[in-house]
Amino acid sequence: MLRVSDSAPVQPVLVLRLSNRSGQSASCTENLKEHGLSLIECFTLEAAQDAVQNGCRVGLLIVTQEAELAQLDKYESFVSNNRISWVGLVAQELIAMPRMREFIGEHLFNFITIPADLDHIVLTLRHAWGMAFMRDEQHSAATTPVASSADFAMVGKTPQMQQLFNQLQKVARTDASVLITGPSGTGKEIAALSIHRQSARRNAPFVAVNCGAIAPQLFQSELFGYEKGAFTGASQRKIGRLEAAQGGTLFLDEIGDMPFDMQVNLLRFLQEKTIERVGGTETLEIDVRVIAATHIDLAEAVKQGRFREDLYYRINVVCISMPPLADRGQDIEDIAKHYFARFASMHNRSLRGFSKAAMNAMLSHSWPGNVRELVNRVQRATVMAEGRFIQPEDLGLDRGNEQSPLMSLEDARAAAERVMIRRALSQSRNQISRAASLLGVSRVTLYRLIEKYNIRPDMMAAARPPFLGGSAPDIEAPK
Repeated sequence: MLRVSDSAPVQPVLVLRLSNRSGQSASCTENLKEHGLSLIECFTLEAAQDAVQNGCRVGLLIVTQEAELAQLDKYESFVSNNRISWVGLVAQELIAMPRMREFIGEHLFNFITIPADLDHIVLTLRHAWGMAFMRDEQHSAATTPVASSADFAMVGKTPQMQQLFNQLQKVARTDASVLITGPSGTGKEIAALSIHRQSARRNAPFVAVNCGAIAPQLFQSELFGYEKGAFTGASQRKIGRLEAAQGGTLFLDEIGDMPFDMQVNLLRFLQEKTIERVGGTETLEIDVRVIAATHIDLAEAVKQGRFREDLYYRINVVCISMPPLADRGQDIEDIAKHYFARFASMHNRSLRGFSKAAMNAMLSHSWPGNVRELVNRVQRATVMAEGRFIQPEDLGLDRGNEQSPLMSLEDARAAAERVMIRRALSQSRNQISRAASLLGVSRVTLYRLIEKYNIRPDMMAAARPPFLGGSAPDIEAPK
């Protein structure tokens, strides 16, 4: 006979209850605690996210009421986007409902119906923990390598960067076209290089092309090459960037700056995987993976007629978004220390690190230039510093941070609410009921917040990708 105390997982179990009602679920968790299991009970998404950061690798999702099914959308991204092995504890009558069955099939390691035997629950949790442990071991053995170049490396431990590393690792296993978006200086080329180095093409060339740095009249010959005599000055054959990347990866940086008439040539290559050099007649088969990057909104460029719609969908098979440095918190300190170690050994071996004032100045700076700006400021400081510790002045930052005054808590809350409302409306295509469900509020509350923040329908339309080839449904009127 299996004894619960002998089978308890060695790690705490994250218990996510979608409601705080007493009943079978409360009784079940109390019995599990009495038999020696370490449970971290959460009733909100925020609390569950904190528990994940504390190292939980097994989760018990409890769904006992039909009304709770509406909350599954809210928790779906959280449940699917971490390394937790989830076990569902689900009321018997809910199993037949399509939404519950879909959620179980897509996101849960296993499920148990209520009422359930305690030994059965613990055995399933222990099995889930074992699978999570195996995944962690595999992840540690194949840790995403830190991509590096002469400019800067990808350094980060925040959830945003861990999610990014996970995405890079996933897309590296395929040959799908990738579009990397994000502000300038966030490391889009380094992300592309990381994908290449983790892929089956790692031993073949990685060729980077800055589409904004090539004159429009030279673009075709740069990309496809040319034959001797193709034009004045073509004294010998030259292979293009695509041919140079044969078997490897071509990275097209700032693809939004590509001349419009060249976009159709790139589209033809992506469809046929063949090229012809300028002035030549020979058709060459080219095996190259294309990764593109941009800091502009390509969907808006399509809407304005500056970028081909068919090319947009061809390169945007997988989209990866690079997070701004200002949103990455602790990573700022880690990146600064990483590059301090590199530059101090080159420029000033007497330096010992950053003063507290310098670190505070960096943490409160808005970083419009993102990682590139931080790297440049750290390098400047290692050259300019005269004491043993880097000061804000050495970094070119203000001690009092007067240029970036701290936002009040009320203003920060209001700004966050505006962003989340617009994002929910964008994802729901301005359907109020769906947006309210995503935000976990009532329709009445959402209408009140829309009016409070003066979020107009045209602003909401601008916040979402355009409906190409059709019109989006209008925002619902209050009922």
